Amino acid sequence: MTRRKMLVGNWKMYKTIAETRSFAEVLGRNLGKLSAEMDFAVCPPFTALQVAKVVLPTQVAVGAQNMHQSKNGAFTGEVAAPMLQEIGVKYVVLGHSERRQMFAETDEAVRDKVEAAQEAGFIPILCVGENDAERNSGETMTVVARQTQIGLEKARPDGDAIVIAYEPVWAIGTGKTPSPKDAEKVIAAIREVVVVALGETEAAKTRILYGGSVKPANIAEFVAEKDIDGALVGGASLDPESFVAMAEAMGQVSGR
Repeated sequence: MTRRKMLVGNWKMYKTIAETRSFAEVLGRNLGKLSAEMDFAVCPPFTALQVAKVVLPTQVAVGAQNMHQSKNGAFTGEVAAPMLQEIGVKYVVLGHSERRQMFAETDEAVRDKVEAAQEAGFIPILCVGENDAERNSGETMTVVARQTQIGLEKARPDGDAIVIAYEPVWAIGTGKTPSPKDAEKVIAAIREVVVVALGETEAAKTRILYGGSVKPANIAEFVAEKDIDGALVGGASLDPESFVAMAEAMGQVSGR
C-alpha cells in the first residue's frame, strides 16, 4: 500500500504571532514547491494557533503540540480538546519526549490523550523513542514497542486516524542521527506492534515518521526508506525556506 509522505514542523516554544505571520508570507511565495502528492503541517505554540490557521496556506494543516485528556477542569496551564476544536486544528502531537521527560507524562497518560484526541476528531501524532541510556543498553526495541503498544490501547482501529513518529531522544536537537537503515529497522518493528494493535490492514495505512536532527541535507535519505513515511522536524522547520527545501527533497523522493 502506498502511503502519502508527510512533513510536520514542530515549532516547540518558538515563534510569536508576528513571526508566524512572517513564516506564512514566505511560505505563500513558495507554494509551487510543495508537492500536491504530500501532506504538510506545522504545530505552533498555543498562542499562535489561531493566527496560523488563518494565515497559513490551505495546503499546510495546523496542529497543536499537546492537549489534556480531560474536556475541562481545574488543570492550570493546560488546554482541552474543545478549545482546539474551535480553532480548527487537524493534528495534535502527543507523547513527545520533552513532555515525557520534563513534565513526567506516562505511557498511560499519553494513551488517554490519544483516545481523547480521536474522540474530538483530531489525528494524534504519537511520539515514541528511546533515550541514550536505553539505546546503549540495547533496549531500543523494547522501549518503542512498549510506548507504541500502550499508546494505542484505546485508539480506534483506523490507520488513517493516527500518525506515529519515531524520535530517538538522543538525536533530538543534538545533530546526531541513526543511519537511515537503523531508523528503518526500528520503524518496521513499530509497524509490527501496530499490526497487533490495529490489525494488518490498518497498520498498512498508518503513517510512521522519523524525527531527530532532520534537516534539508539528510531528509531524503530517511524518507527513501520503505517504512519511513515522512518526518517530524523541530529546529529545521522554523525557517520557512528550510521547510520548503525539506518539502522539495521529499517530493523528489516521492516522485521516483
